[in-house]
Amino acid sequence: MKKGTLPEAPNYTNAALIMALVNLLWIFMVLWAVFGLPVVLAISYGLNLLITRIGHRA
Repeated sequence: MKKGTLPEAPNYTNAALIMALVNLLWIFMVLWAVFGLPVVLAISYGLNLLITRIGHRA
C-alpha cells in the first residue's frame, strides 16, 4: 500500500443518528410496557434536561 493515498472514510452520521432514534424508541416502548407512561415521561424529561445542559456547555 502506498503511503498517503488512503481513501476517504464514508460518512455514517445519518445512519448512526437513525439507529440511535430506533434504539431510543424501542427502549421507551419496553419501559412503557413494563412500568407505564409516567416512567417514560420522567426519563424523557431527564434526557431533555441532560441534552440541554450539554448544549449550554458547548
